[in-house]
Amino acid sequence: MTKFLRRIWSRYSKLGKRRKKKQVWRKPKGRDNKMREKRKGYPVVVSIGYKQDKKLRGAIGGANAVLIKNVAELEKVKKNEVIIIGNIGKKKKIEVAKKAKEMKIEVHNLNIEKFLEKINKKKIEKTEDKKQKTKGGKK
Repeated sequence: MTKFLRRIWSRYSKLGKRRKKKQVWRKPKGRDNKMREKRKGYPVVVSIGYKQDKKLRGAIGGANAVLIKNVAELEKVKKNEVIIIGNIGKKKKIEVAKKAKEMKIEVHNLNIEKFLEKINKKKIEKTEDKKQKTKGGKK
């Protein structure tokens, strides 16, 4: 799949340099724009013929993607589907991650092991801090 980006996105931060969200397509309209003229050696311009097959559109690695926002939606996921965790808070994200690991479901936008390990580390550090504070307060 070709990624279509505006002409000089790599030059400025406001156009997408080191900012994925700003990397968007804008049609080149300048008089002398080489990209608009579809010259050799310049990035491709959006045009007919670049569309993907209907079966592949919206699929991640050959599997259909499903947006998940809670544990109940996770239980409805079929075997040939990949999940994408939606815009949810930390508490729910932890629940969904644990359930997905238990069900052996692939999560596209989250490394489950790394995420849960990080959460456990923070939990351990918090308990150690509490212990130190209580010890220091009794003296």
